[in-house]
Amino acid sequence: MSIARRRVAILISGRGSNMASLIEAARDPTYPAAITLVLSNRPDAAGLARAAEAGIATQVVDHTTFLDRVAFDAAIGRSLGDHAIDLVCLAGFMRIFTDAFVTGWQGRMLNIHPSLLPAFKGLHPHAQALAAGVRIHGCTVHYVVPELDSGPIVAQAAVPVMAGDDEAALAGRVLAEEHRLYPLGLRLVAEGAARLEAGRTVLTSGARTALGLGV
Repeated sequence: MSIARRRVAILISGRGSNMASLIEAARDPTYPAAITLVLSNRPDAAGLARAAEAGIATQVVDHTTFLDRVAFDAAIGRSLGDHAIDLVCLAGFMRIFTDAFVTGWQGRMLNIHPSLLPAFKGLHPHAQALAAGVRIHGCTVHYVVPELDSGPIVAQAAVPVMAGDDEAALAGRVLAEEHRLYPLGLRLVAEGAARLEAGRTVLTSGARTALGLGV
């Protein structure tokens, strides 16, 4: 039996390793989201070729050709509209949107951040974690809100911080969890098992089970 799949755009700025994990998950015809566009603000983003090889439409909206963020955001919005996008996943997209653009996509835009938010927001979260001496680190799928790395949490995964870890070793351990967690988070949102209500993420009992949270 066919299912109605949500149309998803993935926004990247580089190699798109999390993009690849989402594309792979969406190969399953029972997955509730279809990746229909990969868009980058950088013409040289390696992830564009990977997406094209997977048969997905790609587009470049080069931020350097716009006078300001408002014009850039408007171009992004037109592209998303042209492709009838339902949900947006940021995957290493290194641009900050205007508040108005983010508000317009409230509840329909996801990001993955390599820390257990609200800890270690912003740049270099692995270095921040090592400097703080935490024993547990991880990653978070969250809704995007105007404040950086502050949206309601959809899903999280934790990894241990090992003795002798440097930034690269810790980042690699977290990245493996990102590749597992982001497809799960998108699935929960696309099928309605996780939804945004009054500024908080509400999970169904099935979503809680999928996340290992019990009911």
